[in-house]
Amino acid sequence: MTDASFRSGALPTDSALNSLCDAMVPMRDGVRLATDVYFPAGYRAGIDAPLPAILERTPYGKSDISRSEIHHGQPPANRADVARYFAARGYVVVLQDCRGRYNSEGVFTKYVAEGPDGFDTIEWITQQPWSNGKVGTMGLSYAAHTQLAAACLNPPGLACMVLDSGGFANGYQCGIRQGGAFELKQATWAFNRAKNSTAAAENPLVAAALDASDLREWFARMPWRPGHSPLAMVPEYEGYLFEQWAHDVFDDYWKQPGIYAEGYYDTMKRVPTVLMSSWYDAYVRSTLDNFAALSGTPGAPAYLIMGPWLHGDRNVSYSGDVEFGPDAVIEGQIANDWLAFRADWFDRWLKPHAASKGSADAVARIFVMGGGSGSRNPQSRMEHGGRWVNSSQWPLPGTRLTPFYLAKDGSLSASNDALHAEPAAISYSFDPSNPVPTIGGALTSGAPVFEGGAFDQREDPRFFGTRHAGMPLSARSDVLVFQTEVFEEDVAVVGPIVVKLWISSDAPDTDFTAKLIDVYPPNADYPHGYAMNLTDGIFRCRFHESWTEPRTLEKGRIYAIEIEPFATANLFKRGHRIRLDVSSSNFPHFDVNPNSGEAPALARTPRVAVNRVHFGAGQASHVVLPLVSAASLEAMRPKPTDSRKTS
Repeated sequence: MTDASFRSGALPTDSALNSLCDAMVPMRDGVRLATDVYFPAGYRAGIDAPLPAILERTPYGKSDISRSEIHHGQPPANRADVARYFAARGYVVVLQDCRGRYNSEGVFTKYVAEGPDGFDTIEWITQQPWSNGKVGTMGLSYAAHTQLAAACLNPPGLACMVLDSGGFANGYQCGIRQGGAFELKQATWAFNRAKNSTAAAENPLVAAALDASDLREWFARMPWRPGHSPLAMVPEYEGYLFEQWAHDVFDDYWKQPGIYAEGYYDTMKRVPTVLMSSWYDAYVRSTLDNFAALSGTPGAPAYLIMGPWLHGDRNVSYSGDVEFGPDAVIEGQIANDWLAFRADWFDRWLKPHAASKGSADAVARIFVMGGGSGSRNPQSRMEHGGRWVNSSQWPLPGTRLTPFYLAKDGSLSASNDALHAEPAAISYSFDPSNPVPTIGGALTSGAPVFEGGAFDQREDPRFFGTRHAGMPLSARSDVLVFQTEVFEEDVAVVGPIVVKLWISSDAPDTDFTAKLIDVYPPNADYPHGYAMNLTDGIFRCRFHESWTEPRTLEKGRIYAIEIEPFATANLFKRGHRIRLDVSSSNFPHFDVNPNSGEAPALARTPRVAVNRVHFGAGQASHVVLPLVSAASLEAMRPKPTDSRKTS
């Protein structure tokens, strides 16, 4: 097979390629992990020159199909075929089942074993006669978490990484919990993975019990009880889930290397790293925090790619019900395909005679959503559009952090008049038994209960918790809506977002949520307009003083809190509005606060809370938006000759 065919994304099927299946690699505690090793065709270990290695550690089956390995419209490839592709380019490729998954020994405890196990595996690789001591790592989602977890412990052989939609900067603030609340994708993930656990494989009664469980019905009966949940038949999965769920204070539990790279940034060896995510991925904050921390080291550059997709859907041009256009995908824009991108990256950093390793000007490749027609396309998706920009930094140069103030009349304005207005407030009742339903967002792993993406913010039978199909969320009495006047010119919001609210409540604890929305004017396809969600966040008020020492609220006392929705990148076209929705729930994205002061994971006495948002002098609630000028964006548009460079 020619080099040209490799770069086109063709996967080799030559049966002569050497491989070693299910080598049982010992970890420091004696547990052995099942590992497959792929060599170039005809390679003779111990005789031929040693080679660089590429490692992927996964809980999803080291030889199974990877749903994200889609190239040029072909069906998803299995990991073995991807390994053969890289082996044919002169690498030894190592694929490993994580502890307690598939053919590996041990008990699966999500995330926390991946640092030591990853370190031990890389050390094992470097000691083999076929290894030249250099190891590159790759993988999506959990297989990105495993990479960064190992990197925190500085394995000597680690030479470069490709972190695709994962890698915990701080699992307490992104990926497991967020703003004090628990991300319920952890519950759906645990249930779905329990179905192919060792327990289910070995005991048909366990498998039958899981198959007979209706997870949507279980979600309607939250909170769950240990021993009386849909995971009761698989105690190791139920155990780690409740440990994460009930452990709501930031302490040493959250500082383990598998979920807390922030604690290791100062001591972590820097290696060249690609960090890729997307605006509707669950790991936006982790990706951007990791990029900021790992940037700026000569000889070990960090490169950032942010698309508009759902988790890992780099070759899909839409998210939810919204279409971003044919340029939104990786193929033909960032590289010829994702295989070729990684191959070029590994060639650059792992091969001794690779091309120049000089830094490129564009270290951040950002898809700015928006600019489309707003019409419905033949696939019934709203055409939102967008374009790539290349930047030497993130946030983008020239970003202006601009406060937009909330007012009691529902307006949202950059005018400073709000700083001098008379104090005022809006009250609403938050009933935990009737939470605001999740309609898209930066979500993953929610099937069969919820899904991420961009949607018109209207209730729909597709969304769990819908009670009034067709009605906008803005019609709910517990959703406060603040929006700008219609824009007379385009406005670009690109970067991090902070919502600062002055709040009070009659409950000892409660939540506040914030959602940023692009409001389209009415058109023939959408006569009511289209309220497209961009990003959202949450804050659990018991943490108003600190994440380490929760405190109940004093009834009626006014507190200042900050909600940090994920960063976004969106062009609000002329004729649109920016809207901010404030409420107290977003379920089932997050668990629901019972308002009683109890930990939501085990609460039994929920109550209705009367919550207030305050405005005016001394309590001017506002959202800080990162504005970028149209001229700046235009200057950052990639030149045609730059569109397929990989570094």
